[in-house]
Parts: sequence; C-alpha cells; structure tokens
Amino acid sequence: LIPCYNESKTIEKVIKDYKKVLPEADIYVYDNNSTDHTDEIAMSAGAIVKYEKRQGKGNVIRTIFKEIDADCYLMIDGDDTYPADNAREMCDAVLTRNVDMVVGDRLSSTYFQENKRPFHNFGNSIVRWSINTLFKSDIKDIMTGYRAFSYDFVKNFPVLSKGFEIETEMTIHALDKNFSLIEIPVDYKDRVKGSVSKLNTYSDEIRVLKTIAKLFEEYKIRTKWDPEIEDYYYSVIDVIAVLTESKNPRRYGSDLKRKLKKEGSQLYENIVQLKMKSTDDKFYKTDAANTKQLLRIVQSVPSPKAEPF
Repeated sequence: LIPCYNESKTIEKVIKDYKKVLPEADIYVYDNNSTDHTDEIAMSAGAIVKYEKRQGKGNVIRTIFKEIDADCYLMIDGDDTYPADNAREMCDAVLTRNVDMVVGDRLSSTYFQENKRPFHNFGNSIVRWSINTLFKSDIKDIMTGYRAFSYDFVKNFPVLSKGFEIETEMTIHALDKNFSLIEIPVDYKDRVKGSVSKLNTYSDEIRVLKTIAKLFEEYKIRTKWDPEIEDYYYSVIDVIAVLTESKNPRRYGSDLKRKLKKEGSQLYENIVQLKMKSTDDKFYKTDAANTKQLLRIVQSVPSPKAEPF
C-alpha cells in the first residue's frame, strides 16, 4: 500500500523493488491529487492505481483500510526511503507469528545519519519520549511510515487523523488496545535529489505536544486525579469548549457523542461520569476521560483548533 503525492521521481523504482521481493502481492498506489503524473507512472510500472481526493495522508489511509481486504497489509512511502529488503520479514511476522503491527524501526539504524533535517530528528525524539512515557512502552520509532498490519488491526482502527499524524495515531491505538506489536530495524536513506518531503517539521511532528501544552496553559480545564489508574481525568466538555469555541459546548458534546455512536465509534465507551466543580462553585456530574481517551476524542472534533491532534 503506497499513499502518494507527487512522487514521480521515485515511484517506479519503489514498485519494481517491492515486486521483486513480494511477487505474490497486489501493489496499490493511492494517488492524493498528484500533479506530476505519479499515477500514470505507477500504472505503467504495474501497480493498481486508485485515488483519494481529500488531501492528507490520514485521509488516504482511511480509504485504503476501508476499501481493501487482505491477510496482511504492508504500508510504505513512495519516496524510496524504505528498503524492500525487510518487506518479507515484516509480512511473515503478521502471517506466521500472528503479530498485529510490525514497525519498521529506522531510528535504531541509519535514520539519524541519513536524515539531513536536525529539527525533524529532534521532533521525532520528543514525540517518541512523550508516547513512551504516557503508555509506559519502549517503542523506538513512533512515526515511521514503514509498517505491516494484520486484518484485525486494520478493520478495528478508527482512522481519525487527516495528515501525517496518522503514524502516531496507529502507534497509540496499538498500545492502547493491546494489539501485539514488534519492531524490526530497517535501514533508511534520505530522499533522492529533487524529491521533496511533504512533512512540515513543526506542524506535523510536534503539534500534538504543542497543542496539549497550550490547552492547559491558557485555559481552565477541570481535572481529577485517580490514584487507582495513576492518571488524571479531564472534563471532556471543557476541552470541547476550548477547541470549538461553541456557545453551548454541552450540546456540542452531546451531538458529537451521538454522531460517533451512530458511526459505530467506540470512543465514548469508557468515558466515566465524575462530579467536578463548576464556575458556580457547585459540583455537577460531567463526562470525564483519562489522558489516552481524551487524545482520541479530541481527534474527532471538526475544528481548526483540534486539527493539531
């Protein structure tokens, strides 16, 4: 599975490389409004080409996971930065060892030597530290685009992100839902000359952290510590009020909850009702979510302020 946006310089080589190591695989290229004939080149190279008009990698992955049924899914980028050498090993882990997600770990090999963007490397490290601290895990490469998935993972993954946050979301979902996950070190090479990265170091890598910090610095979000789970619960309504600037955040929250349930989303299943102090100094029951739940709920809020999640 190759989500693509303007990868005409590399897509043919990528398709041919993966055809050699996985001759039995169907290779799909999902073109995301390319203007450089990426789709035509991919078709000529033997790929099955489909289209997603909504811009953003998350939107492409949502469509891919919805449309394709397979025993094993291998996701790569079309920029020729991931070696095909590891593809068989990654797929075998899903097919023969019942692993739900295999992460192609760039950071344990050549990534920091090959990647020429120091702030990109720094942002990657910060996000990795934050997720591992939050989930008490030890994932080496949170944001890699080289992954293999089981059918169960793909069909139970509620894609909420629109852009390059999708890789972080995949990792969080696997950790949160206790899917089996392993990492396989892979070599990484920087993009070929003339090939331009679509990642924005600041907006795509650390915007989750930046926005969370801003929320709690600038706005009053009611919280309650739970010693049993060793985590805070946060008022869902308070966060929705900040992100949407709605005049009636309670109604907005109720409408969002109904919408998500109608769509079959499980995001609100583990939300609890807790008494929290209101602006009139009285205590009222309100929807409350722990840190993990809150991050996933906020991702579903259609607002520019929620977009960083």
